[in-house]
Amino acid sequence: MVDVADKLAYFQAITGLEDPDLCTDILAAHGWDLELAISSFTSNNADPPPEEPIAGTSSTADTVSAIQPREASSQRPESVPNAVGPPGLAWKLVTLPISIISGSLGLVSGAIGLGLWAAGGVLSYSLGMIGLNSGSGRGGESSERLVPVSAAASEAMEFVAGFERDYGGRTRPNFVSEGFMDALQRSRNEFKLLFVYLHSPDHPDTPLFCERTLCSEVLAAFVNENFVAWGGSIRASEGFKMSNSLKASRYPFCAVVMAATNQRIALLQQVEGPTTLEELLTILQRVLEESAPVLVSARLDAEERRNNTRLREEQDAAYRAALEADQARERQRKEEQERLEREAAEAERKRKEEEEARERAEREAAEKEAALARIRQEKALSLGDEPEKGPNVTQVLVRFPTGARKERRFHSTATIQTVYDYVDSLGCLDVESYSLVSNFPRVVYGSEKLLLSLKEAGLHPQASLFVELNS
Repeated sequence: MVDVADKLAYFQAITGLEDPDLCTDILAAHGWDLELAISSFTSNNADPPPEEPIAGTSSTADTVSAIQPREASSQRPESVPNAVGPPGLAWKLVTLPISIISGSLGLVSGAIGLGLWAAGGVLSYSLGMIGLNSGSGRGGESSERLVPVSAAASEAMEFVAGFERDYGGRTRPNFVSEGFMDALQRSRNEFKLLFVYLHSPDHPDTPLFCERTLCSEVLAAFVNENFVAWGGSIRASEGFKMSNSLKASRYPFCAVVMAATNQRIALLQQVEGPTTLEELLTILQRVLEESAPVLVSARLDAEERRNNTRLREEQDAAYRAALEADQARERQRKEEQERLEREAAEAERKRKEEEEARERAEREAAEKEAALARIRQEKALSLGDEPEKGPNVTQVLVRFPTGARKERRFHSTATIQTVYDYVDSLGCLDVESYSLVSNFPRVVYGSEKLLLSLKEAGLHPQASLFVELNS
């Protein structure tokens, strides 16, 4: 049985609500029935079109929907009236474990996944092309496409037409009129990055950003030359799902992605909120420069594969096989010899480093132990003989974190520093930073009280102090 914490996490991931208290109240009101709570939430906030009901989004100021991300503290949340809501419960349950995690600007750490969603889109498109999209999936589940290709392409064409209508008199990026997965495949085939723009029509910063930044001649020419551009409205189904997958929190929203290995998608950069032409152009140039080696390598690999194929077809099969076999054996022999030499050199280097490190550590440990012993001895000598009981003698009990107890008598005129020296001379602590503390009331005898006498510090005629380790 799923426990309370798992139900709360599932509910937050599906509904997009970030406030745990609000989610807890909603689940509690439905008797912690996860499916009933989700159905009630989506149906109460739905604004479905006539033919295909789709759950709507909440416009409450205390909640954040997937289309209405939480803006920065200086910017009010965006309200999108009449927006196409998020997909239904079945889609959310399928895509729940799947997300894109923003990585660093480098490609290696940037490779993260839309995972199953990307794989599902590619597989559905491939099956649709050969007419096998009506089979059953694993475990008897339907393998029907998550987003039909025709629907995705239709939404893309509607976005391009609407963008052309609103900003048609200006130079603009050439957004492709196809779904996101098709655009991603196009960018892979053309050895380019995919520039993604999520359009929020009702956001106050959208018109100015589109007019002055996105539709500027410089930026449009740069994007058209170096990227495949895909845009989508967050009012549409695929645009809404991409805003959730990319975790868009502010608009206008742009991102640069590329197809990675194992049917995953690498998120290289995302730009959220109002951005000037110079800033966006600088970011895109930097991402392009950082990704250029990967794109060039992919292009060279593809060209090399084509050349090798053509060469194999032109040459005599037997001669080529014999020649390549001889070359492969010689190359393998040399590589094996070089590998063994490298391994031997590396092993020797590591052995010397480990030996030097061990000797250095032992030497340092011995020096440190000798220094500590010398310090303890010096402090023990500085304490002098323990005074006999009397009216001017203070009895001090010291308790250590290990439970050990040490007790000694000091002259009432002795300072707090003297007690610290006594604790140090015992050698009971492995740390150098600690404080002496008394309870009832709690008093920390720190560096500002080291020169106080025991009597001035209120520890006469007897006191119980605790050793508190400093973090």
